[in-house]
Amino acid sequence: MPRPLRVLVAKVGLDGHDRGAKVIATALRDAGMEVIYTGLRQTPEMVVNAALQEDVDAIGISILSGAHNTVFPKVLALMKEKGMNDVLLTGGGIIPEDDMKQLQEMGVGKLFAPGTPTAEISTYITAWVQEHRDF
Repeated sequence: MPRPLRVLVAKVGLDGHDRGAKVIATALRDAGMEVIYTGLRQTPEMVVNAALQEDVDAIGISILSGAHNTVFPKVLALMKEKGMNDVLLTGGGIIPEDDMKQLQEMGVGKLFAPGTPTAEISTYITAWVQEHRDF
């Protein structure tokens, strides 16, 4: 690839636990990606605007609050509204398997449960970007 992949890692809503997001951000950085971490308590609008400004290839949302069925569809809708059709929306956290499947049917990328090896996440993001983005 001509440049490192750019990934925005975000925590949306009132969820104040960001250890997992920081672990993922560090692992993606160690895998050679440029990582933008937005910090805690972001709104879907803030996440999408930051992703647009930073020209990212992927957005990863870490969610532990149970608001995944609200957050992911809202972010996805904002991405479509802004024409970000070639940007991956992925994430992970405490998300029941049935909800993961439902979100993926809406257009969200693969979602990862706690304990997923970080190499699996970076491999997925890299493969998706190589297939869907034009450098």
